[in-house]
Amino acid sequence: MATAKSFDTADYKLFPSPRNVHRMVFEHQVFVPHPYALIDLPSYYLKGRYSLFAACRLSDGKMGQLVTLELAEDEARFKANFVPD
Repeated sequence: MATAKSFDTADYKLFPSPRNVHRMVFEHQVFVPHPYALIDLPSYYLKGRYSLFAACRLSDGKMGQLVTLELAEDEARFKANFVPD
């Protein structure tokens, strides 16, 4: 049974991952339109804090995942290395 509650931002309805170490939405965000892709953020060796959410994009109802990152360089690293499975 899921115990995490959803919350809305201006752009997304978010469902926090129970594996998040940092339970907050950071400034740099990447929407991944693959709701079932396995995203192992520690394997990207990011320098700053990060969090992962299941997400529904409010503008079009598209389901996916939202990766939020503290640092712009981590956003670039994630975008360059992410390959959906």
